[in-house]
Amino acid sequence: MIKLHDKYFKPYLSEEQILTAVKSIAEKIAVDYKDKTPVFVGVLNGAFMFVSDFLKAYPYPCEVSFIKLSSYQGLTSTGIVESLLDPPDNIQGRSVIILEDIIDSGRTLKELVHIFNKTNVAEYKIASLFYKSEVYNGEYTIDYVGIDIPDKFIVGYGLDYNELGRNLREVYQLNQKHMINLVLFGKPGAGKGTQAEFLKDQYNLQHISTGDVFRYNIKNGTELGNLAKSYMDKGDLVPDEVTIKMLQDEVENHLDASGFIFDGFPRTVAQAQALDTFLESREMRIDATLALDANDEVLIQRLLERGKVSGRTDDQDESKIRNRFEEYNQKTAPLQAYYEAQGKFHSVNGIGAIEDITRRLGKVIEEL
Repeated sequence: MIKLHDKYFKPYLSEEQILTAVKSIAEKIAVDYKDKTPVFVGVLNGAFMFVSDFLKAYPYPCEVSFIKLSSYQGLTSTGIVESLLDPPDNIQGRSVIILEDIIDSGRTLKELVHIFNKTNVAEYKIASLFYKSEVYNGEYTIDYVGIDIPDKFIVGYGLDYNELGRNLREVYQLNQKHMINLVLFGKPGAGKGTQAEFLKDQYNLQHISTGDVFRYNIKNGTELGNLAKSYMDKGDLVPDEVTIKMLQDEVENHLDASGFIFDGFPRTVAQAQALDTFLESREMRIDATLALDANDEVLIQRLLERGKVSGRTDDQDESKIRNRFEEYNQKTAPLQAYYEAQGKFHSVNGIGAIEDITRRLGKVIEEL
């Protein structure tokens, strides 16, 4: 996916598909106008790429000019079509084919018809590369169509989102998937933190690490931080209700995110149930739990090497590392069963190059 401004877009039409459609339109018009010298009038700004490739595909003599209209702001049409560049003066008595990038509601087309009805052209026809037939009002005939597409917002190949994306050679569609919420599992050294950073950037997710949330609340002396510290100072475990309240606050503070990655929570079935209950109260849910699966011996060597650099004592003692692995296995097994019963548990190979692991995780997410 790509990000333009605050929105994410996913691949929709390849350059090959687009050029095939452009060539098809050019060939159809060539059959009708091979004995004439038509004037092709491109509608700016969106149709500049279409016009360029169309002219390369058109085999007979022709002329070209442009008209400029505007009706879009951001993702939606304003409903008001402005004429910013009038038709050329040399089209009287000529055959004119208007080249549009996209026709959807028909408002822009209505303005085009109104403009060209006031000229003294011999005839004019409409060619549109993209056509949203399900929303078009059908008031005027569209003579040549490249690709009939659903009513989804698209960018690329001349089309923009607040002026970004016009230079893309392919067409991308606005990604309107439901919010994606993930739980990320992995033994120490499996690379959860690294992968969480990649996933949050790629899918516009908010990474919620229990450790980071605890440290923030304690460092800043929040009410929940002081409460958690009072338990920790006595050597007691912080109650689940305190932890879940911290996570609730994190979710509430980032409702603009496209979803969340929960890292380090839940650790028990009771916590998983509490998380499900909270998310359901916000009409949300956990979509998948992703477990980075890695061979213990590989991870041990990785942690021992990390310990040489980080100075962390728990990464320098192999027996302590194996104890941490055993604790992880004991705690994760019930959680695995809990999420498997919901069809949400996914084991992903966590060994290999970072980008390969990210790709494996992405494949699971894309199929949700």
